[in-house]
Amino acid sequence: MYIYNVTINVENSIKKHWLQWIKNHIPQVLATGKFSDAKLTKVLVDEENNTTTYSIQYRAKSRKDLDDYYTHHADKLRQEGQKLFADKMLAFRTELEIIDEYKVNFHTNE
Repeated sequence: MYIYNVTINVENSIKKHWLQWIKNHIPQVLATGKFSDAKLTKVLVDEENNTTTYSIQYRAKSRKDLDDYYTHHADKLRQEGQKLFADKMLAFRTELEIIDEYKVNFHTNE
């Protein structure tokens, strides 16, 4: 499994508009069939430059799915955001490979 993480620093002047847009954009990325799910998060840091940082984490089942996304979908899907918010946001992307996952199992004493 892989996580395709997109971190975006957004100027607060467009934050509300950007959030509306990204909540419609994420389902378009998922509709490519290359990711199983996504999480939209706010990065909890104190920004000094009147911006807010968000992270979107898309989960891909295989390296092939991630590569296919880059080859067939990424450029087209990035264009709209660049047109709308080009000078008001800064994005960078990171790939993470999941090595192992752990979950807490809660048991009741009944």
